[in-house]
Amino acid sequence: MDSESHTYELKNEFIKLYQQNADFLNSNSGPLMNEFRPKAFDDFVKLGIPTTKNEAYKYTHIEEYLKGNYEVEFSVDPFRINLKEIFKCDIPDLDTYVVLMLNGSYYYDNQMPSLPDGIIVCGLNEASVRYPEIFRMHYGKYADTATDGLIALNTLFAYDGVFIYIPDKMTIEKPLQIINISYSFRNLRITRRNLIVAGSGSSCNIVFCDHTLCAHNYTTNSLTEIFAAQDANIEVTRIQNENSLSSHISHTFFHQEERSSVTSNTISLHGGLIRNNFFARLNGTGCESNHYGLFMGDDNQHIANFTYINHAMPNCTSNQLFKGILDENATGAFNGKIYVSKDAQKTLAYQKNSNLLLSPAARMNSKPHLEIYADDVKCSHGATIGSIDAEAMFYLRSRGITEKEARQLLMYAFAYEIINKINIEVLRDRIIDLVDRRLRGELSRCNNCHIHCQ
Repeated sequence: MDSESHTYELKNEFIKLYQQNADFLNSNSGPLMNEFRPKAFDDFVKLGIPTTKNEAYKYTHIEEYLKGNYEVEFSVDPFRINLKEIFKCDIPDLDTYVVLMLNGSYYYDNQMPSLPDGIIVCGLNEASVRYPEIFRMHYGKYADTATDGLIALNTLFAYDGVFIYIPDKMTIEKPLQIINISYSFRNLRITRRNLIVAGSGSSCNIVFCDHTLCAHNYTTNSLTEIFAAQDANIEVTRIQNENSLSSHISHTFFHQEERSSVTSNTISLHGGLIRNNFFARLNGTGCESNHYGLFMGDDNQHIANFTYINHAMPNCTSNQLFKGILDENATGAFNGKIYVSKDAQKTLAYQKNSNLLLSPAARMNSKPHLEIYADDVKCSHGATIGSIDAEAMFYLRSRGITEKEARQLLMYAFAYEIINKINIEVLRDRIIDLVDRRLRGELSRCNNCHIHCQ
C-alpha cells in the first residue's frame, strides 16, 4: 500500500474514532471546549494527515508513525496509581511547583501548594467551566485548525490538559514543572492540550518534562497555546525523554504583545519520532522572542523541528538556534521561517541550525529561510552540517586525551551553547549531566522508570 493510501485510511480511522466517541467528549467537556469541535471536524476532513507534499512536513513521513494498532483511553478520571512509587524525576533537586499529567489528563492527586493570590493552576476542562471569560478569550485563538490537520485533530479530541493563569504584575518565584507521563500496558494514542496566559507585567518559568514509563507504543499529539501580555516575561523549557517506540508531535504557539519577552528551550534526549512545531507572533512593538533547541538521535530515531516566527510589528527581535547530534541511522530535519510583514520596520531576526553527523548513515535536512516585506531590517539565517572537526580532534589527542574522550569533549562543547541558554542554574546543571550521559550512551530511554518492564 502506498503512502497516500495509508494516509487516506488513517484519516478515515480518526474520523470514525471521533464519531464513535463524540457523545463522550461532548458530555464530559465544558461547553466552551465543545464549541470548537464542529469546525475542527470539518477542517480535519478537508486537510487530513499532513504528507510530505506539505512543505512544512517535507522531510517527515508522519503517517508512518501514526498508523498501527492503537487504543484511546477516554476517561475523566485517570486510573489511580502511586506515581511516586514508580517514577523518579530527572531533576530531583529542582525546587518547583509540580503538576502531574497522566496520558493527557490532569492527574487527580495533584496537590498544589499555596500559590500567590490570583494565580491559577488547574485542569484545562475545569478552567473552561470555572473561568469562562479567560478561557473564551484565549482558547483556540492562536492555533488555527484550518492550517494543519494535526492541529484540527488535537482540537477535535482534546478534553483535558493543564491551564495556567498569572494575573497582571504577578511573579511565580519558583518554576512550574509540568510532568507529562505516558503510562499504560497498551499501545495508546494520547491527546494533550494546554493553555498558559501571562498577564501584563507578569513573570513565570515553566518546565515541561515528557516521559514514558512502559516500553509500549505511544503516539502523542500535544498542543500548547501561550499568551504573553505587554511586558510579560516567560521562559519555557521542555525536556523530552520518551522511549524509542514513542511518537510525539507537539505544537507550541506563542502570542506576544508589546515589550513582552519569551524564551523557549527544548532539549530532545530520547524518542522514536519527535516533531516539534514552534509558532510565534510578535504582535506588539518591542517584543523579544528567543527559541533554542538541542536534539540527539541514534538508532532509527527521527527528530524534526519546525519554526515560524511572524514579525507583525516594528522594533522586535527574534533569535533561533537549533543544534543536532545524529548517530547510527538517525535522521533529522530543521525547517525554519522568519516572516517580516511590511509594517515590521526595525526588525532584528536571526536564525541558525548547526548539526553534527557521527556516522555515514546519519542524515540531516535543513531549510532555514526568510520572507521579508519591510525594507529597514537586519535578518540573517544559516545552516551547517558536518562531522567532528579533525583539527580539534588532533589537538586534543596530541595532549594525551583518548579518542573516545576527545569525541565526548567536542560533542559536549557543541551542545553547551544551547544548554547555557537555560537561566535556572539547578536545571541547567542537571541537563548538563543528562546530556553528558546521553552522549556517552549511559542514559537509558527508561532511565526514570522503576518498574523495569523490559
